[in-house]
Amino acid sequence: MISFGGLASGLDTNAIISALVSAERIPIQQLQAKKDVEQSKLSLLGTLKGHLSELQDQASKLSKLSDFLAFKVEASHEGVANFSVNGTAQAGSHTIEVLSMAQADRWAFDAISDPEADLATVDGQQLSFTVGSTQYDIAVNAGESSLYEIASSINDLAGDDVTASVVNTGAGTDSYQLVISSKETGEDARISGIATDIAGLSIDGTGPDGNGVAQSANNITVGMNAAALIDGLHVERADNSFNGVIQGVDIDAISSDPGTVVQFTVDADGEVVKEQMNEFIDAYNEVMNFINDQNKYSEDDGVGGDLFGDSILTSVRSTLNSALFDLDLDTVANDTTGFATLGLLGIKTTTDGTLIMNEATFDEKLAENVELLADLFVDTDGFDNGGVDATSPAYYVDTTADSGLMATLDRAIDRLLDPIEVADGEYVDSIFDARDDTIRETMKRYDNEIERLETYVATFEEQQRARFSSLEELMGQLNAQSSSLISILNSF
Repeated sequence: MISFGGLASGLDTNAIISALVSAERIPIQQLQAKKDVEQSKLSLLGTLKGHLSELQDQASKLSKLSDFLAFKVEASHEGVANFSVNGTAQAGSHTIEVLSMAQADRWAFDAISDPEADLATVDGQQLSFTVGSTQYDIAVNAGESSLYEIASSINDLAGDDVTASVVNTGAGTDSYQLVISSKETGEDARISGIATDIAGLSIDGTGPDGNGVAQSANNITVGMNAAALIDGLHVERADNSFNGVIQGVDIDAISSDPGTVVQFTVDADGEVVKEQMNEFIDAYNEVMNFINDQNKYSEDDGVGGDLFGDSILTSVRSTLNSALFDLDLDTVANDTTGFATLGLLGIKTTTDGTLIMNEATFDEKLAENVELLADLFVDTDGFDNGGVDATSPAYYVDTTADSGLMATLDRAIDRLLDPIEVADGEYVDSIFDARDDTIRETMKRYDNEIERLETYVATFEEQQRARFSSLEELMGQLNAQSSSLISILNSF
């Protein structure tokens, strides 16, 4: 439709209609502003959930002794063994003397001059050997029995246990030898019972004696276990790893040096423990700073955020405080060690709810007894809620003797973030899920009302244009009549 606004009346009817429509759209703009606030709340709740998830990750890590306690090893000699430890280790001093390194069993057949010449005289001649309890019989055809072809056949059939290769020793006319090597080190992976009736291939397959001494010149390396004296005890392994001999300590021998006794000490690494605790404090303070920023108010700037005064902020703050500071009073009163509360370790709350660490106090407690310090945070006896109903607040309460602050906090955040299964396939929403649902329902109501008002405004605009169009038409008719009368009068 082409509009010629005001041609007859001289009025800017388009501007008038636009102003009238704009006035009618004010409620829509107000609703949209309210919807934008709700959308902002959703986004802010997502940010808060992210901070809580990060805090939960830190709490979960510190709830396990193997992750909480970090250890370090100091050795009196380098180049004999590498050491690493985990949280199951215990502080102490130990010794190791590496007597021998693990070796792989290796056999070399008698040398020949041409590695590409066929060695079998008839089809079906074979090479046999055993690795562990597995026997291998490699049969060859007379026309496909060169050293290279035999090596390939061995690798195809027995490649899981051995590697076969052709080596050029460069020693005289007969310099090519077929070598079979076990893929694993140790006595159990030795190649035994080696024999062949291939005409051009020979070997003395006599195995080593009981002491592991080769009895055949063809047995160029005898498969041997690694051996070491660890804390005075003779220990053997099929490879060079002595992991598990000492709880929580991994030992990898890198050279044998009989007669050299290496002393190594396992101690808790206080710096790593403190670093982990600082990472936890940072994650906790991220949550508290977010809550504080949302809830602040000033006369100049107004509220700090769209979640200002929201009950979920209060719930989160009280839940975290309760998990860390609502301790059993009898336990605190009967504490004789000085490790019963965070405050005794130098970790305290400030006026805004964030945590600070007195590093000097924490260092003293670390040096005094790292195991007692860890016991405050770690749940050593597991979780048991006594089988209470999932809808009960006691569902998250540990009834065992040792709960551990970090395990308690981990469960508290679970309660905030995750729905509870009350029956098979039936869940009760977490407070975050319930708050999300409420906000989304509010936004949906705003959308419905905005849609209704948009329809009303569109109809209103059409009505106004129709009315002003009628006005212009009437004014046009009146102007035409006026012009006609003037013309008639002027004719006299």
